[in-house]
Amino acid sequence: MERASNSEGAGSGSKPVPAVEELESVVIRFVGDSGDGMQLTGAEFTRAAALGGNDLATYPDFPAEIRAPAGSLAGVSGFQLQFASGAIFTAGDAPDVLVVMNPAALKTNLAALEPGGMLLLDAGAFKPKNLELAGYEQSPLDDGSLANYRLVSVDFSKQVATALQGSGLSTKEVQRTRNFFVLGLLFWLYQRPTKPEIDAIRRRFVRRAEIADANIKVFEIGYHFGETAELFQTRYRVPSAKLAKGHYRNVTGNEATALGIVAAGQLAGRPVFYASYPITPASEILHNLAGLVRYGVTVFQAEDEIAAVTSAIGASFGGSIAVTGTSGPGFVLKQEGIGLAVATELPLVIINVQRAGPSTGMPTKPEQADLLLTLFGRNSESPVAVLAPATPVECFEMTIEAVRLATEHMCPVVLLSDGSLANGSEPWLLPDLAELKPMRLVYRTDPEGFAPYLRNPETLARPWALPGTPGLEHRIGGLEKEDVSGSVSYDPINHEHMVRTRQAKVDRIARGLPPAEVFGGEEGGLLLVGWGGTYGALHEATRTLRAEGCAVSHLHLRYLNPLQSNVGEILKAFEQVLVAELNCGQLSMLLRDRFLVDAKRLNKVQGQPFQVREIVSAARALLPKGVLRELRA
Repeated sequence: MERASNSEGAGSGSKPVPAVEELESVVIRFVGDSGDGMQLTGAEFTRAAALGGNDLATYPDFPAEIRAPAGSLAGVSGFQLQFASGAIFTAGDAPDVLVVMNPAALKTNLAALEPGGMLLLDAGAFKPKNLELAGYEQSPLDDGSLANYRLVSVDFSKQVATALQGSGLSTKEVQRTRNFFVLGLLFWLYQRPTKPEIDAIRRRFVRRAEIADANIKVFEIGYHFGETAELFQTRYRVPSAKLAKGHYRNVTGNEATALGIVAAGQLAGRPVFYASYPITPASEILHNLAGLVRYGVTVFQAEDEIAAVTSAIGASFGGSIAVTGTSGPGFVLKQEGIGLAVATELPLVIINVQRAGPSTGMPTKPEQADLLLTLFGRNSESPVAVLAPATPVECFEMTIEAVRLATEHMCPVVLLSDGSLANGSEPWLLPDLAELKPMRLVYRTDPEGFAPYLRNPETLARPWALPGTPGLEHRIGGLEKEDVSGSVSYDPINHEHMVRTRQAKVDRIARGLPPAEVFGGEEGGLLLVGWGGTYGALHEATRTLRAEGCAVSHLHLRYLNPLQSNVGEILKAFEQVLVAELNCGQLSMLLRDRFLVDAKRLNKVQGQPFQVREIVSAARALLPKGVLRELRA
């Protein structure tokens, strides 16, 4: 951290000019009622950070209640952002700045703010009714409970009411601009240029000029309030990060998944069919694809989950790239249909954006507890391939990979995303389209020697024969088929042969997978293992521990079924293995069973992602007490 004082204009009779402190990174958490615009405020500041060349990561935290009572604890909405001058991998453990719009937001988030952290709150919202809704008997502004924080208490409500007096807007519309007052103040505090944001406000509210004008005015007043109020002795500067050259955009996991679906269709030169029933947090994939139909995508909002998966199977039978998306409860409903895709041996990609359960659970909170359901949640032996992206950006490439594997091996492939990946965002270096490998889909056209279950000797995939192709007439269905001929068969020997063949087909996918890679040493004292959206916290924890001299490495699995061929060798090269998951130990169970390793568990099922400090603490507990292990080359 570097500090530079700026005393220009600080002579007798002039206002003191705040010093400027240079920071490597900053974590800001915006919290307020679901109608306070916290997601928009966070997204706008994120855009400013991206335009400033910072590396960044975000974590939106939505309330699970659709229409929770205003001012209630259940209605609090949050958005956390970390932006930095160097590489970062998470949205941060704890905020450096906590922006609070009402008492409920303070009540539910104050524990996350470290002593000495900045607490910027709307004093005008701390009225008796709001205090009562949040469970406060006395205002925390008056009882001394906030003494350990750098409290900046401003009546946002009064500021915007004064600024927009005579604007013709209703009281409700005026108060809805409070978030732009906060945004302007933070733009001043972190020295962000205002013109790009003003232009963005104009574009966002292009159909309502009066709302655009009001928000711009309030945004500018918030910015100048920072200059004139003398509440801050310091302003902050976070320099640009040294990112690879190229064109970047900020992308969420759901956006990247939708773009991956479109890209797969373009790379294959085939139409795409996406069927889904709306469900949090997967619905944004459906919404994004609905705006991309000009790229050969048919989007079908089905009446239920069963219709979604079975219509996708029909589209696959017809030769389209078929994808269906959902979250945990909907994924359960799709299982019979997925079993049908296994039996018919048709390519199908199923996206499951996992959320906290069971049942409806906590719809907006992330979890990783659908792994065993994915592998074993259907009747009988019903193998599917399973992939899991590790970052929002990886959702793009892993979606393409899921389509490639499904079409090459003629089998269902499940892509396990989760709520933190789906809604979180990071900078994406746009790929060179010329470097994306074309996808070659092979359809059977020659009737000579055709049989519906004649198999490729390498992959064991059956032919993809499209309906209407002369001489390739055949039927499909859920009844067991005789191998090669495809006739319905109840022969016990044939059934076992087909069961083992379908499993071998999925197992053979491993032959074409790249070796699993380890961050850190290839052997050592402790290996941290994870999958999916825990990547950022595990990677950052490993970097922290290795900087302390600990022999710690990190293995993150993107292919969960089949596993890459060298996973067992990697696990056995370490003295201890710690598997971190947002469930009660599902991957660790599988690794212990398959490789007979004494894998320890770090599990969290709170509807929140891992903090880096949690992983570091668990890892230190496994390392020899008082001794830092030497790094092994």
